[in-house]
Amino acid sequence: MGRFSSRRESSTLVSVLLPGGSDWVQAAGAGSITLNAAEPSVVLCSDAGRCFEQASCAPIFPRSMTHAAIASGENIIIGSTRSAAAASGVPFSFPHHLLDIASLQRSDLLTIFECALMMRETMLRPNHWSTMLAGRVVVNLFAENSTRTRSSFELAERRLGMTVVNFSAEGSSFAKGESLRDTVRNLEAMRINAIVLRHSSGGAAQFVASHCNVVVVNAGDGRHEHPTQGLLDTFTLYERWRHDAGPGGTGFEGRRVTIVGDILHGRVALSNIHALRLLGAEVAVCAPPTLLPRGIETLVDRVFIHLAEAVEWSDALNMLRVQHERMDRAFFPNVREYTRLFGLNHARLGTMQSPPLVLHPGPINRGVELDSATADGPCSLILPQVENGVAVRMAVLALLLGEGT
Repeated sequence: MGRFSSRRESSTLVSVLLPGGSDWVQAAGAGSITLNAAEPSVVLCSDAGRCFEQASCAPIFPRSMTHAAIASGENIIIGSTRSAAAASGVPFSFPHHLLDIASLQRSDLLTIFECALMMRETMLRPNHWSTMLAGRVVVNLFAENSTRTRSSFELAERRLGMTVVNFSAEGSSFAKGESLRDTVRNLEAMRINAIVLRHSSGGAAQFVASHCNVVVVNAGDGRHEHPTQGLLDTFTLYERWRHDAGPGGTGFEGRRVTIVGDILHGRVALSNIHALRLLGAEVAVCAPPTLLPRGIETLVDRVFIHLAEAVEWSDALNMLRVQHERMDRAFFPNVREYTRLFGLNHARLGTMQSPPLVLHPGPINRGVELDSATADGPCSLILPQVENGVAVRMAVLALLLGEGT
């Protein structure tokens, strides 16, 4: 039986694999796992009684040990690295870009979640900064306004040791008439490693990925998708529900999640729908008929136009704001009428024996989609969503750029 050992001297690190679609994780090496005594908490095993089992080829352990990581000082080796896969001979498959949720597999989501758990519990500690992606250069190319997403990405990048360049459309070459294609090709010529893109046009991330060779992460493209928001929303629920998962399950089986609000204009809805269905949840939407896109019934299990019915049906509600900036006409009589019919408040939840969990991707319009008592109440997961946003984006960047670290 191989055992964890702790040595103060410098030692060789063992890479850990999380091969997509596999129920097992294989380490690219044999023998005991050696740690730096200065960082004893970086190996977090959910089932310490089933430690690494010594085999003739390499130690293996169940995927249920989701928090496994191996570190020396600040250099953490995680299982996503393609170099580790090559070294062990076990194929590892993870997308080269993160453009949407629709193109991901269930195993991709679980790999991201497992990595995010490790990131949050080891690398989001106070005053802890990693050098995992030191030397990598990322450009945050935001052609639309953003506060939370941009700040979250930048914190994730800096905590991983990346060199960060922020690029805003206002006052840039965009304002001088340069095309998006020329902009990204010029940035690529400066030997960057990744672009985090937010753009008002759906499909912009796919377009950029097809015209450059660097890693592209979609931070929201028009009305299409916002994949990291969908990941952090579902990861926040995964934290609560994963302990109830049966063998081979995710914890979402039998759970019901309703997305409420502006489904027509919001890109968060589509990413959440794809992620929730991959994880095994039943998914519904709830909105005025004018804010439901044509054909939405083909993507979800239920469509509600009365909030009371959706609240009774759901284990969790994801409340989306009304996207006034994307509207070219009136889609409902006025804000007061919308709030009366589709606003979630304490009075609706207070009478329920088991009220649903409440999420919101932000920014919150208090008194419109949520009242303050609900946003700050015991069912709210809004602040955990914000914290998890950094962890999930760290995980995505590490999985996409972690080769050779």
